[in-house]
Amino acid sequence: MAEAMWYVVHTYSGYENKVKANIEKTIENNKHLAEQILEVRVPMQDVVEMKNGARKTVQKKMFPGYVLLNMEMNDDTWYVVRNTRGVTGFVGPGSKPVPLTEAEMKPLGIKTENVSVDFVEGDSIAVVAGVWKDTVGIVQKLDYGKQTATINVELFGRETPVEIGFAEVRKL
Repeated sequence: MAEAMWYVVHTYSGYENKVKANIEKTIENNKHLAEQILEVRVPMQDVVEMKNGARKTVQKKMFPGYVLLNMEMNDDTWYVVRNTRGVTGFVGPGSKPVPLTEAEMKPLGIKTENVSVDFVEGDSIAVVAGVWKDTVGIVQKLDYGKQTATINVELFGRETPVEIGFAEVRKL
């Protein structure tokens, strides 16, 4: 089995989220693809805009017209992605897709190393870094593909689910 790498897919402008949804739906319908196409991303960034004199933070696409895929490149996955509605092709010379290098992925905030964890769903964990530092929560869900844990934190008197990276937490 080939190693999963990150590839860039060119889409019609404005179709990024639709392409992401279509690929994810195809993966859902074809279970064998779930082990080959691991993640589909539309990279977003927070941008502060001034509207009517008020500062507002909105999410904008980092690369309009492009979608990132973490997948094993083979004939099946290439065919599925290439024939997804809204996809114009892979980024690379001719018809040969070129995976992103480690240096190209670093500014995107995509971590390739897997962090092993010593906690499971239902365990109490403490957040040791990031926005939610010094927060304690109970693990609701673990996503090993994205390397995140979903915990419930109290926010304004309500339990709110928050997704935290594995590297930012430790078991209590």
